[in-house]
Amino acid sequence: MAKANYRSVDDYIALQPEATQRVLTRVRRIIRKAVPGAEEVISYQIPAYKLHGRILMFFAGWKAHFSLYPLNARIAKAFKKDLAGYETSKGTVKIPLSDPVPVKLIEGFATMRAKEVEAAQKTGRATATKAKKASSNRR
Repeated sequence: MAKANYRSVDDYIALQPEATQRVLTRVRRIIRKAVPGAEEVISYQIPAYKLHGRILMFFAGWKAHFSLYPLNARIAKAFKKDLAGYETSKGTVKIPLSDPVPVKLIEGFATMRAKEVEAAQKTGRATATKAKKASSNRR
């Protein structure tokens, strides 16, 4: 079977099994509501969200679960209780398709990642401004 080349999140979801489509549509809606300014893209052939040109998060559907990425130490600590019932591994949360969609967890994940991206954006801007000033002072 040839690997799909998704052009949009709509394409990605449409090519999933029907039960997976329902879950992924709900996950998508939760993320878009939590971070309305994020740009929806396909990256690594799965749905992703960008904020200020930086990847915010990904989600993907699988045979028996869907995944959220990237799970970092701060998110894992902040949502320890919410994550307790799910399999987690290097940067990934796996949520069974048969479980209710964990709205609070997905909203929190998206919101926290948005704050991290915003902070990185501000830090990057401040660093770039300082470097530019230092460069112009040397002239």
